[in-house]
Amino acid sequence: MDKLEMAREIISTVDKEIASLFCKRMDAVRMVAEYKKERGLPIFDAGREAVLLARNAEYIADDELRSYYVSFQKHTMEVSKTYQRRLIEGVKIAYSGVEGAFAHIAAGRIFPDGQTVPYEDFQAAYQSVVDGECECAVLPIENSYAGEVGQVMDLMFNGSLYVNGVYDLPVTHNLLGVPGSSPDTITTVISHPQALKQCGEYIKAKGYEVIQATNTAIAAQTVAEKGDIHAAAIASAETAELYDLRVLDHDINESSVNTTRFAVFSRVPNQSAKGRDKKFLLLFTVNNVAGALAKAISVIGEHGFNMRALRSRPLKELAWQYYFYVEAEGDENSDAGKEMLAALSDYCDMLKVVGGYTMEVSLQKKRGEEE
Repeated sequence: MDKLEMAREIISTVDKEIASLFCKRMDAVRMVAEYKKERGLPIFDAGREAVLLARNAEYIADDELRSYYVSFQKHTMEVSKTYQRRLIEGVKIAYSGVEGAFAHIAAGRIFPDGQTVPYEDFQAAYQSVVDGECECAVLPIENSYAGEVGQVMDLMFNGSLYVNGVYDLPVTHNLLGVPGSSPDTITTVISHPQALKQCGEYIKAKGYEVIQATNTAIAAQTVAEKGDIHAAAIASAETAELYDLRVLDHDINESSVNTTRFAVFSRVPNQSAKGRDKKFLLLFTVNNVAGALAKAISVIGEHGFNMRALRSRPLKELAWQYYFYVEAEGDENSDAGKEMLAALSDYCDMLKVVGGYTMEVSLQKKRGEEE
């Protein structure tokens, strides 16, 4: 047997082993897909992928071969993600609003392979997951301009779903009109009151009249139906494409830091979120005794957990009684976390961890990716 034949025989043997290991790996990928589907987790996790590539590269001692192995790993991961997409394709994602609304945009960017399902309000979208109509719901929890979304916080407090991810969607407003219109032909703009307020200086400078709409997507739909070159909507660029409108002017909102935080709700908690980089959401009520709230807050800090947010909301059924919402850094399932929760129970009537995640992900599209 010459050298070429020997090499080919070795390659054939290795390929057979690789095929067997490939099937074993894809079985594990199927398990990953099932886990993500149950918990409303996206297929692509950039942080996890970077860690794996760096770790796996260390398995190759040969400096020349290492870069080829990294390329091999990247291709394997792409195959893995493609397989996961096929397994997860059609997963139903609930959101509140209509097609083209910012919640719809957020749901589509988090779950590009899912089937987005609109509901008339937050309660209906949330309940669709409780009832099993949808696998998860994407709902806003806070806006940097308008503050927290109280209705969704109340659903967290009273409901049974878990938050398994938090995503930031930059809110960019654009002037949208029908074909043939321009900023100079526009006399009236239609949008949600918050959008009109956020673009107030632009509207004032142009001298436009304003009409309020339920949301920005409905405003775009109204302008499309009117077909009037004198009417424009203030909405997202994605909405323009949905309703065959033209973007007449970009980025007309005054603040460039207007961002809405969306949470993904599912029926099962994400147990893969662990470690110091984890964040968790905690809801509680305190005993009706002097200093109970101050003591509860102190307990969280004393056990080494940094609070990123602390908010209060009124209890609907009890006048002048409140529950508290905390976002904290750390793992509540660690020994320190368990001790902290046990200590908190001395001061709290109700204590509930509503979810956790390891990274708050930005949904901002990179330059060149805009629709």
